[in-house]
Amino acid sequence: MIEKLKDTVRSIPDFPVKGILFRDITPILSDSELSGFVIDRMYGNVRGYQIDAVVGIESRGFLFGMSLAQKLGIGFLPARKKGKLPYDTISVKYKLEYGMAEIEMHKDAIQEGMHIHIHDDLLATGGTAHAVAKLIEEQGGIVSSFSFLIELENLGGRKKLESFKSNIDSLIVY
Repeated sequence: MIEKLKDTVRSIPDFPVKGILFRDITPILSDSELSGFVIDRMYGNVRGYQIDAVVGIESRGFLFGMSLAQKLGIGFLPARKKGKLPYDTISVKYKLEYGMAEIEMHKDAIQEGMHIHIHDDLLATGGTAHAVAKLIEEQGGIVSSFSFLIELENLGGRKKLESFKSNIDSLIVY
């Protein structure tokens, strides 16, 4: 099933900028069997961890992150691009493969001592997931684990996240 998942991901050269090979997960979303497999596999990978909430990273991290939270019976918290959340926020700037960005969460999203699972569709350089993990820790949360649908191994994102001493799971590794 992992091979079918890998074969279903669409590779798009030079998107969003020249030199980037974009891994498009939208074909997986149209296949209920594959989508169900993703959720079941992610659930199996984290069900023994202490997790109080799942943080999904905008925007594709919302797609499977919310379903994972529901399957675990816990809350879902969004981490969004600057200016997208309606309430008081905390934010951090970080470097992307192709520029700079800023991500934020509501100030009251994380309570002291909460164990948080971070989910995104893709682990590349690790900049976005690292920034979200910093936001969680700044609010008194504990990053217990990370999950990604895809990991681009040659970009070193896993190494950047190892400082959090958390479990890191990826379903597909390129």
